Amino acid sequence: MKTGLKKRVGHLVGKAVHDWNMILENERVLVGVSGGKDSQALLNILFYLKKKAPINFDILPVYIDAGFEGSFAKDLKQYVEKVYGTLQIEYKDYGVLAHSDQNRENPCFLCSRLRRKRLFEIAKENGCKKIALGHNKDDIIETLFINIFYAGRIGTMKPCQTFFNGALDIIRPLAYVEKKDITLFGKMHGLPEFVNNCPSANKTKRSEIRNLLDALYKQNKHIKGNIFRAMSNVAADYLLDNKNDRYSKST
Repeated sequence: MKTGLKKRVGHLVGKAVHDWNMILENERVLVGVSGGKDSQALLNILFYLKKKAPINFDILPVYIDAGFEGSFAKDLKQYVEKVYGTLQIEYKDYGVLAHSDQNRENPCFLCSRLRRKRLFEIAKENGCKKIALGHNKDDIIETLFINIFYAGRIGTMKPCQTFFNGALDIIRPLAYVEKKDITLFGKMHGLPEFVNNCPSANKTKRSEIRNLLDALYKQNKHIKGNIFRAMSNVAADYLLDNKNDRYSKST
């Protein structure tokens, strides 16, 4: 079981990296570390690939502390530096600002946008062409439904997305790996998981979508795979054209 899981996860990460041309020779990859099981697994796998891959690349782990009470930044730094050698920490007030009286409606959006902007800046400052994030297969599916239900558009996170006219790419090496396998992988390797101290944790639209999808997955084991494949198998001729759709502005 353990050997099979490790081999499966490694194969899926390798396939995603290859399919989307995520990491090239002599690139420096900034890894966004959150303390959760996804980013811990990502860090573990990328450092393993660094040793085994036929190309040379560098890794820069970065954690942005959002400013909440009960910060685990010091413990995270101690662990990461003991195992991998380095961790850059940025102490910010993004989370506190996002949850202030001036921003009550969508704290997660503002906090995420500010942290992402700072990661872009750090990547540029350190010569990193790629930013690796720990989003997995389930996250990509959930984002599709969040956009449909709450933004009125069809779209999701791509395994590799280019920004600033090709100056920077966000890569998601776990894009083909299911969350349940990442959880098992973390337990198998004894990876620590630091408790999210955000007051909005598990109270988001993503949590609602996740619960809805989990109920569907229990009914039919093929649903998750079908949704994921559907995102690259779009029948564009059978979607509405908003230029001609007379209902687009009234609904």
